[in-house]
Amino acid sequence: MTTLIRYTKPARDFLTIRDLMERMFEESFGPTRDYASDEFRLPIDAYATDGEIIVQAGLPGVKPESVEISVEGDTLKISAELPAKLENVDYTFAERAHGRYSRTLMLNVPVESDKAEAQFDNGLLTLRLPKAEAVKPKQIKVKAK
Repeated sequence: MTTLIRYTKPARDFLTIRDLMERMFEESFGPTRDYASDEFRLPIDAYATDGEIIVQAGLPGVKPESVEISVEGDTLKISAELPAKLENVDYTFAERAHGRYSRTLMLNVPVESDKAEAQFDNGLLTLRLPKAEAVKPKQIKVKAK
């Protein structure tokens, strides 16, 4: 079974209560900012199959060409910019966060990044990262004598 490991800063590993509080606020009030980098944390869904790792992120209002995806070693980074609010508009409500979003994940299995595919459909980014052949499950047939 394959698992994904969330990339964190070493200092944050000691701040589990802080992480829990950030998650609570994010689920209640929307995305949180990483004040060290001034970026919003991109919410994602990620899962693994026998042959690939799939990562999905909702990016409404973002143009596909403005999404940046990189794989370097065992690190995946996704970033995008949500367009700024309209100028010269007197908003009645302005609840959506605008600005730079990013997410970095540590992958615990080697992937073939040159064969990765990214699709963008109605604001949903789906990234498919094929696992390296060496880590894919192999079936061994039993022969009877």
